[in-house]
Amino acid sequence: MNGTTDSANGPLDGVRVIDLSTVVMGPYAAQILGDLGADVIKIESPSDTVRSGLYRTTPGMTPLNLNVNRNKRSVSLNLKDDADRERALALIGTADVLITNMRPGALARLGLTYADLADRHPGLVYAHAQGFRSDSDRAGHAAYDETVQASSGLVDVANRALGRPVYLPTIIGDKVAALTIVYAVLAAMVHRDRTGRGQHIEVPMTDTLLAFNLVEHLSGHVYEPAEGDTGFPLSMKRGHRAVATADGLACIMPYTPQNFRDVFTAAGRLDLAEDPRVAGPAIEDADVDPLLELVARCAPGLTTTEWEEICAKQSVPMAPVLELDRAADDPYVRDGHLLDVVEHPSEGPIRSVGIPVRYSATPGSVRRLAPLPGQHTDEVFDELAAARS
Repeated sequence: MNGTTDSANGPLDGVRVIDLSTVVMGPYAAQILGDLGADVIKIESPSDTVRSGLYRTTPGMTPLNLNVNRNKRSVSLNLKDDADRERALALIGTADVLITNMRPGALARLGLTYADLADRHPGLVYAHAQGFRSDSDRAGHAAYDETVQASSGLVDVANRALGRPVYLPTIIGDKVAALTIVYAVLAAMVHRDRTGRGQHIEVPMTDTLLAFNLVEHLSGHVYEPAEGDTGFPLSMKRGHRAVATADGLACIMPYTPQNFRDVFTAAGRLDLAEDPRVAGPAIEDADVDPLLELVARCAPGLTTTEWEEICAKQSVPMAPVLELDRAADDPYVRDGHLLDVVEHPSEGPIRSVGIPVRYSATPGSVRRLAPLPGQHTDEVFDELAAARS
């Protein structure tokens, strides 16, 4: 299958987005808007780091690029060149949304700050993402996912829970910030539709991940003065982990006393099912870790499939651990078209990550796979010239 369609009928059909961003955060946000039907035009240079590294046939067409730049048209411009900068400004004049993660100093030198553009384009929704707030003493600091995990408290949580100050093995700061850009842009577009006025949106990665992190981990420090420690109690337990079954790994996560009784009964441990610690209306905090350790000891007695069937019947939270190397063969992934093989014009067969949101009336779609650098420069500017004539 080719996995693409020529027409856009998603909820953002008719919206134009200029993607003036690099790496993952901004491009991922722009791709999501493209998946939902927006016409996304990426202004880029071949030096973007997502185009560096492993590739199959074409330099620049890396796995990361293929995963964050679909549903876009690529325009190559050197913004330090006066003529190319004027072409970029003309293109921005046709847009509803601009997304950038360029540093403020660079934007100022190029005449591409919101202040530079707002008078000429009062309806423009201008989303600027960076590592730290523009009014902070860290405003100009370089920021990457690891620094954001550190500055948001996520590394502290990992250190306390795991005994090691590790970074989460996913670029969570970039991706959470990308999702925040998306909802911020959509809200600003609602405001613009009501008032005719665009606005400047600032999405600092550290602030975004800190807010995300503290939803549960602020815990006892919600109160002033504090009435307990920070850190969500269950997440900080040593037993809060996947367990080994007879043939693999699974999340078996009983929450209620009845859940624990059902798990122990299924494992043939009636003695544990009658344990006083699971007899009451709730599990005492001090008992959670030892009980989870007992679950881990019981789990190897059954296969993952057996546990899945039992837990589904008894409403015990459970899921097999998905091995990423085998994700494409997983029935849930396959049946949901979450990782389909599609034919890329230059790269041949590739796996394309599915669109996770489903709309009953205006579904998103993959209309274009990730473009070559500058692939649509002539096409886009021919359209612009035609619109002006």
